[in-house]
Amino acid sequence: MKQPMTSSEPTSSDAEGQLARRDPSRTRARLLEAAIEEFASHGHSGARTERIARHAGTNIRMLYHYFGSKDDLYVAVLEAVFSDLRHDELQLDADALAPLEALMRIFDFVDDHFASHPRLRKLLAFENLNEARHLARSARIPEMSSPVLSLIRAQLKRGVASGQVRRGVDPLHLYVAMVSLAYYGRGHVHTLSRIFDKDMHQPSWQKAHRKLTRQMVAAFLAPGD
Repeated sequence: MKQPMTSSEPTSSDAEGQLARRDPSRTRARLLEAAIEEFASHGHSGARTERIARHAGTNIRMLYHYFGSKDDLYVAVLEAVFSDLRHDELQLDADALAPLEALMRIFDFVDDHFASHPRLRKLLAFENLNEARHLARSARIPEMSSPVLSLIRAQLKRGVASGQVRRGVDPLHLYVAMVSLAYYGRGHVHTLSRIFDKDMHQPSWQKAHRKLTRQMVAAFLAPGD
């Protein structure tokens, strides 16, 4: 006579839990990567934790174990994408460059990052619609921004002293202008392409636009006659 399955038989959920306990950092990283994709695709309100857990190859219990709640997971996602941006911006040996060149390289890092991270662009758009309600919960993101502004401030000071950069440039205004030039033509490429009946997705258009925006930053920073 066939014996019935007992409760000691492992289930798929048990197996996932055992795997997560054996390699918690990998499980957490998979959940975070799946969450970045989910929130970038659907925003905070449209995202589903069940889909995140499924795409991460684990279960919903593990998601709440590592992140606590959907809101906490979303904050972790925002912190992760901003951390990547700040990392790219700070990969610069500024002292080895002339100050104007260093400032232009910072713009290049910003522009390259927005070009290669469409999920960051989408997350920023969604969070702006939410009036930065979740960003406000993060203490880490403002802390991440301080080194970037300090780097820009130092290069502006060097540039003024050497005569390469005009006086009176505010570091925060300059950074926001850099981000605006790097972000807008990509973050709004769908609507702009429709409005002007021009395919701005094309690499040739994006390349030409980057050349223009780079010239704008350089001209703005150049000292007057």
